[in-house]
Amino acid sequence: MEQTAITRTAGVFAPGHIGELTRIVPFEMVDEVLAETGAVQRRIRLVPARVTVYLLLAGALFNGLGYQQVFDRLCAGLAGLPLLRPSGSALRQARQRLGPAPMKALFNLVSGPAATTAAAGRWRGLRVVAVDGTLLPVPDCPANLAVFTRQRLGNGTSGYPQLRLAALVACGTRSLIGAVFGPATHGELEYARRLADSLRPGMLLLGDRNFSSAALLNQLASTGADLLVRCKTNRKLPLVARCRDGSVLTRIGPLTMRVIDAEITIRTAQGARAGHYRLLTTLTDPATHPAGELIRLYHERWEIETAYAELKSTILGGRVLRARTPASSRRSGHS
Repeated sequence: MEQTAITRTAGVFAPGHIGELTRIVPFEMVDEVLAETGAVQRRIRLVPARVTVYLLLAGALFNGLGYQQVFDRLCAGLAGLPLLRPSGSALRQARQRLGPAPMKALFNLVSGPAATTAAAGRWRGLRVVAVDGTLLPVPDCPANLAVFTRQRLGNGTSGYPQLRLAALVACGTRSLIGAVFGPATHGELEYARRLADSLRPGMLLLGDRNFSSAALLNQLASTGADLLVRCKTNRKLPLVARCRDGSVLTRIGPLTMRVIDAEITIRTAQGARAGHYRLLTTLTDPATHPAGELIRLYHERWEIETAYAELKSTILGGRVLRARTPASSRRSGHS
């Protein structure tokens, strides 16, 4: 018997039957992305497309377990119902049938700044966000090595091939606004360009020195978002005008930016350490956006570093990603 979708009101996998994930990501949302991406199964299967989506979501929560064990936990509340436990092969085939498109569409639906109080993650009416990149290890197998390479570390190489992840994170909540990933042979700037679509007017983007290239600054600013990005202290910049607070205006291509030079001192138990920071910002009015506040605000860029530490140490627990093929990485990584 042909059926285009599993009914929402009956059956073993009806809403509410496969755990708390269905309260966070409702069935209706999953069904919408399956229909949108043409991934709804054409016939009833042991592992329907809808269940495969939740299997991949649960796999991120139980990343130290194989997919059969993940399935057991996903369906732990179904005791007494007529449920067959799929084999590892059946679960692998279900993931292959699903493909990456539904997970990417689902990510686009749920990503974005978390709902917070009016002041959380904002500065002078702007939503503060940060961009940065990192490396994540993937299993050492031929399929992955064909796309993801080992990275040089001192006199050797990393033990596992690695992919490069770049993300846009809301400061204050560390909620994920955008993420892209791929081979580490491509640099952070290339992935940052792909994140530009996630920027909006009313955002203030914080970035480190890697993101201060003229072409990238102009592309990011063209989205309507404002920028606060560190650059090299010896970078030669043309003087356009001097501001009353000691900052100056410059031109980087067609873009007018304000340059703020600051000596920043940090004090720890080991003593004090000072450094010279040069910041570039599209906020050119010192009366509206004081230099001192911008210097203090730039420290919020470390929110994304903390988010990456949570991903690697807390969520993954130091383990490599589970996907043994690049296609599986796209499914489980939502890129």
